[in-house]
Amino acid sequence: MRVLVIGSGPTGIGAACRLVEHGHEDWLLVDAAARPGGLASSVVDQAGFTWDLGGHVLFSHYRWFDRLMTRALGDAWVEHEREAWVWVRGRWVPYPFQNNLWRLPEPDVAAAVKGLELAAAAPPSAPPADFRDWLMGSFGPGLCDLFMLPYNRKVWAYDPSRLGVGWMGERVATVDLARVKRNIEQRRDDVGWGPNATFRFPLHGGTGAIWRSLFAGLPCDRAELGRTVVRIDTGSRAVRFADGATERYDRLITSMPLDRLLRLLDDRPDLTPLADRFVHSSSHIIGIGLDGAVPDDLRTRCWMYFPEGDTPFYRATVFSNYSPNNVARPGEQWSLMAEVSESPDKPVAADAVVGDTIRGFRNARMLGPDSRIVSRWHARLEHGYPTPWLGRETVLDEALSGLEEVGIYSRGRFGAWKYEVSNQDHSALQGVEAVDRILIGAPETTVHGRMDVEPPDLAPAGTR
Repeated sequence: MRVLVIGSGPTGIGAACRLVEHGHEDWLLVDAAARPGGLASSVVDQAGFTWDLGGHVLFSHYRWFDRLMTRALGDAWVEHEREAWVWVRGRWVPYPFQNNLWRLPEPDVAAAVKGLELAAAAPPSAPPADFRDWLMGSFGPGLCDLFMLPYNRKVWAYDPSRLGVGWMGERVATVDLARVKRNIEQRRDDVGWGPNATFRFPLHGGTGAIWRSLFAGLPCDRAELGRTVVRIDTGSRAVRFADGATERYDRLITSMPLDRLLRLLDDRPDLTPLADRFVHSSSHIIGIGLDGAVPDDLRTRCWMYFPEGDTPFYRATVFSNYSPNNVARPGEQWSLMAEVSESPDKPVAADAVVGDTIRGFRNARMLGPDSRIVSRWHARLEHGYPTPWLGRETVLDEALSGLEEVGIYSRGRFGAWKYEVSNQDHSALQGVEAVDRILIGAPETTVHGRMDVEPPDLAPAGTR
């Protein structure tokens, strides 16, 4: 059984580690990039600041993944309790927003509570038609107008009416109206919701350090970087590369974006046209490095959400708070990282986005006139978010099942195109479970939204 793995992000490395655990020797991992990690890689800019390709934090649903992380970095982690905020109406409101309405101006509190009461008194009689419909039915007009609709328009780069509702799961905090009112009456912050209330981050090297370490531990003759796939012949089960070489496979596990994969197929005219029906947004990641100490009001904060139009970004992270080593001179510098979404519905001027971001930080009072900027870093990711567009399931099921018929398992954040199971732990387990399905016929659960099944224990993986 020749297993070829395309992509050295969490999915591909998860698959490779599992192949080693099984003692299976006939496999090869390839990636077009010069470094491993995919969307979970990190960059050091010319000024010595470390940046992730987005605001990644690490938490886990799986014991297998926990053991993998220990193997990757041992105890070289920084542990955090989440401190997340929303910047709205010229003030900071703790996240989840709907649990902390007491911090808003009184007219906004009244409008939000009225909307929540209306939603509770008249529950929908039919399933929601789209994500916008679900938001309005769950939160009412007050909260939706203030936060839910503008924020989701910003983050997805599409109107919520274009999104379905099957993806949400633990991604969107719902409402306990009695709890909301109690918090308002007692003027009490309520911040504990969600699976990432605690998380950890590498002490050195950013998130990419995890995947660089694991990649370095793979057998050196079975993991190759800098190899770009140009065609896939499903009939002869062969992958052609830009250097003219060909690799044969019996089973192919790939985490490249599914729309790109479909366009590389030589001989599947039934599948290739599906590529044009996939919807995604791009991401601009902007890093701002500064001299001096982090301001007191940002000293313990992790990330922040921005629904309003005076900031171009939907989320910002005090990235130096994740690890002191994310700056060039620890103790003497700090850093902010912002994320700006882009789509045909929401264009972004790439040459202006860094300046716009700095102005946004000033508008949100995160930078002042005396802030000393020493580094400006910008990266654009063509595939940033796999959009859960209306009708996704029909197209996705046709594509994935058609590929599996010819021995191709498309998995991971953009391989399976399921935002709801696209964190690092989800993505790694999708690679693990694909291997288990191929080698021992075990069912895949994570890609179908189940996170309560652990892969079977095997012998410890070997190292280089």
